[in-house]
Amino acid sequence: MTVITRMLTVFFVLLIIIATSKETIAEVIQIEFTQFDTYSIEVAHIEVGDTVEWLPRSKGHNVEFLAGPDMAALPAKSIMNEAHSILFEQPGVYLYSCTPHSNIGMLGLIVVGRDFHNLENINGVELSKVGKSVLRKLIKKAKSG
Repeated sequence: MTVITRMLTVFFVLLIIIATSKETIAEVIQIEFTQFDTYSIEVAHIEVGDTVEWLPRSKGHNVEFLAGPDMAALPAKSIMNEAHSILFEQPGVYLYSCTPHSNIGMLGLIVVGRDFHNLENINGVELSKVGKSVLRKLIKKAKSG
């Protein structure tokens, strides 16, 4: 076997391994705080190992998790007007809000791994009437997406 034949064989074997690998590359999803007291992406569908970054494009906002599969594993609320990022390692639904604007419905959902096992806990979070209405809309959107 010539050197070139060996190199081509190794190249094609590596190519097959890469092409058939089940590993995926983790993604980073960016969500902005908007001037309309909303998040630019209200429902994000991600996979385990992905990261979400919240970007302060508008002042007066932060991120505070209200429910998730393991609240103890989630960070405390973010600092107002500062970027914030979280690597999601557990499947499930995560509900978050902007602390000063949750009563007017500035909420977001992150669905990790298309896993809705903790949706009952999400529905049980105490919110204002507006917040509950927004949450119902977000859940409907999450289930359809």
